[in-house]
Amino acid sequence: MAAEDTTQRQAIMGTLARATAQELAAAVERFKPLPPIHDLRPAEVGLAMVRGRIGGDGDAFNAGEATVTRAAVRIEGGATGVSYLLGRAPDRARTAAILDALWQDNALRIAVEEALGPVRARLAAEATDAREKTEATKVNFFTMVRGED
Repeated sequence: MAAEDTTQRQAIMGTLARATAQELAAAVERFKPLPPIHDLRPAEVGLAMVRGRIGGDGDAFNAGEATVTRAAVRIEGGATGVSYLLGRAPDRARTAAILDALWQDNALRIAVEEALGPVRARLAAEATDAREKTEATKVNFFTMVRGED
């Protein structure tokens, strides 16, 4: 896989990981009837250790555990789709893996990206809202000239 494809796949997998179950179901609905799907790794829930660093460059420490759901599928034609999601969501993880596999088919790639357009729009709106809320709490410090000089 070329470096550009890897970067694009990372972006699409990030979008799939943040999509809701309803958004993923609506996206997959556009591709019905689906090709035969073989579960390589049925969706399963487990724990992942979350690590952190003080100040971003200090010694690593274990911050705690997070629940993660993963799935892997293979569609007819050989494309393998995988997904890792925070939380307990086996159906959502399997659907995300199916969309990842469909995205790898060059003939379907643009259609998958179009199907995920509403997810990207929602995520962009949420990011804008968060920036606006953060900006509203910003304190601007300034010094006034007192005229004594």
